[in-house]
This record gives sequence, C-alpha cells and structure tokens, in this order.
Amino acid sequence: MSQSPALNMQTPNPMKKKIITALIAVVVGHMGVLWAVGQMKTPELKPIEKEPLKVRFVKIQESPKPLPPKPKAEPKKEQPKPKEVKKVEIVEKQLPPPPKKIEKVQQVKKAETPKPVVKPVEAPPKPTVSTTISETKVVKPAPVTPPPAPVTPPAPPAPVAPPAPPSPKNVVIGDSGVQWSRSPKPSYSNSDLEGQTRNAMVYIEANEKGVITSARMVRSTGVPALDEKILRSVRSSKFKPYKENGVAYPIKANLPLLLTLNPRG
Repeated sequence: MSQSPALNMQTPNPMKKKIITALIAVVVGHMGVLWAVGQMKTPELKPIEKEPLKVRFVKIQESPKPLPPKPKAEPKKEQPKPKEVKKVEIVEKQLPPPPKKIEKVQQVKKAETPKPVVKPVEAPPKPTVSTTISETKVVKPAPVTPPPAPVTPPAPPAPVAPPAPPSPKNVVIGDSGVQWSRSPKPSYSNSDLEGQTRNAMVYIEANEKGVITSARMVRSTGVPALDEKILRSVRSSKFKPYKENGVAYPIKANLPLLLTLNPRG
C-alpha cells in the first residue's frame, strides 16, 4: 500500500510549478522592458536661452558727518550804568517889601512944640531859603602807570674785518727778482724731444711763503707728454719768500725754459 520514494520524486508538486513559471515570466518581462528601453530614441534637449544678467553698480554715498555744535555765544556783560546826577534848581523867593515907617504924631499945645519921638520899627526877619543839593560822589579811575621801557643791551661792536691779502707782485726770476729754494729739474730724454731742441714758457703763481699755487703752459714745446713732465717739475719746486720793506708778498712770474739734446743720448 505504501508508495516508494522514487515515485515521489517523479511527481512534482504543483505549487513549485507555479513558482517556476512566475519567475520565468518575471525574467522575460524584465528582458522585454530592457529591449524596449534600448530601442527608444533619446529625446533631443533644446538649449535654454537665458537673457544675460544686467548688473548695475551703484555708488553708495557716505552720509555727511554731523557738523560740530556751534559754541554758545557768551552773554554780554552789562556795563554798569552811570549814576544819574539829580539837578536841583535853586529858586529864589522874592522878599516882601519892607513896611512903611509909621510916625506917631501927638497933638500938643501950640505953646510947646515937643519934638516928635519916632520909635524904630523892627524889620521882620528875612525868610531863610533852604536848598538841598544831592551830593554825588564821582569816583575817578586810578592813574595807570605805564610799564618801564625795556632796557636794550648795547649792540656788540662790529667785528673787525681781516686785512685784505696783498696783491701778487710781478717779479723776474733770477738775481734781480726772486730766487729758488728748490728749483725745477724736469727729466727728459732725446726721444722726448723728438730729435730737436724745444722752447717752453710756464706762468707761475706763488704765495707769500714761496709755495707754488698755480702753474700753466704759456708756450708749449709741441709735445704734450713733455709739457706734463715740465709742469710736474715746476709744481714740486719752491721759491724763497719775496719781501719788500720786511713784508712778504705773493708773486707771479713767467719762467722760460730751453730743452736741448743730450750729446750722450
């Protein structure tokens, strides 16, 4: 009566068949959807045209700084009013005229004529006029004494200008003029003379101590290198101070030079 296990394996369960068919249907559906999606054309997207943004720069103005408050005007000081001086008018009262003198005459008998007796009538006292004047005190300002004038110190004496240096004297170099304490000795060779005798003249200026301050060529030898040797030699030389009446003077002179060929070469 019992069935064998081999028969149970051959007869599949209907529930499993339904699940397998459902899975197959799902897979086929997905494949169909993928194929349909692959066949669809991608829609062309139209470019969106946008208007360019317009930017406008606005300059921000700074708010003006508040002005400082104006200083309050100081109240003007009231000047003291001068005291009023009351004017008092003096009124002169007219005095009444003096009464007439009344003479009493007594009737006397004709036989006796006595002299009339006249009694002096006392004059009424003069009325006194009382006048009051208000006294006002006038305060005079105290005299202001001016400050003493400043005492200016005496001006210093003007500096004494140094004496002007004596003008240079024109002299002749030699026995009758000035003499050398160190004479110029230019060194040259026959090649410097370029085979001929050369003449030159040098203008010299020296101070009162005999130091040569300036030397320049007046007449050139014709050879610039030889002129430079002569000037160097003259500038390194020195005169004896030139004096007149014990006073030393600067000098200026012309120095002639004769440059000859050396027979020894």
